[in-house]
Amino acid sequence: MLNPDSTVPLYRQIQERIRRRIADGEWRPGRKIPSENELVGQWGVSRMTVHRALRELAQEGHLERVAGLGTFVAEPPRRASLMELKDIAEEVRAAGAEHHARLCSRRRVSLDATAAAAMERPVGTEAAHVILIHYRDDLPIQHEERWVDLEMVPDFLQVDFETVTPSQHLLQTLPAEEVEHVVEAILPTPAVAAALAIEPTAPCLRLERRTWSGERVVTFAVLTYPGSRYVLGARCAPAPGTRSPR
Repeated sequence: MLNPDSTVPLYRQIQERIRRRIADGEWRPGRKIPSENELVGQWGVSRMTVHRALRELAQEGHLERVAGLGTFVAEPPRRASLMELKDIAEEVRAAGAEHHARLCSRRRVSLDATAAAAMERPVGTEAAHVILIHYRDDLPIQHEERWVDLEMVPDFLQVDFETVTPSQHLLQTLPAEEVEHVVEAILPTPAVAAALAIEPTAPCLRLERRTWSGERVVTFAVLTYPGSRYVLGARCAPAPGTRSPR
């Protein structure tokens, strides 16, 4: 119970109890904690007191508040390799969490100038276009927008992408012979921010991926990650005779 007669403010007493639950493993990383209303009832304090306690713990990095979903115990950012063509579902499951995806859009489109340049096809060429949100447990961690050459993968739009990811289907259909990754730090569009349940001012990582089979680009994907939930990195050996940066 909280001690209203203590010189320690009630919101700090709440913070100490939450920190202890996290440190003791009672509340593990990624767990959704009780709502503000539930904590108000549990500790018999005002909602303003609970709100301040949670807000400051989020600012310190102990918690993550996700709009529309609730408050979670913060996890260390997941590290994804830029040197491998790894499926998001494999990454999530390898971390001991559950993956699921929500399909937002699936359609046949005519390539605009930007997508056509990326796909190395004429403007107006028909292609498949999908948008999905990938989740680690209940937390959205990746917004995927993808274009696919329908001449190379004619069945792409018939796939159930809530059970098989686009990457899984493409890797099973056509071996990737060459991959290009381009990473940029961005602010999300309003639509992406809403899909990832983050503020419009939250920094994100944008990974553009192109994959070739033979001489032809099979797919162009734009993958957006909340910066607080993901790290992208690479490790490689320098080519013989070159000097490694220090």
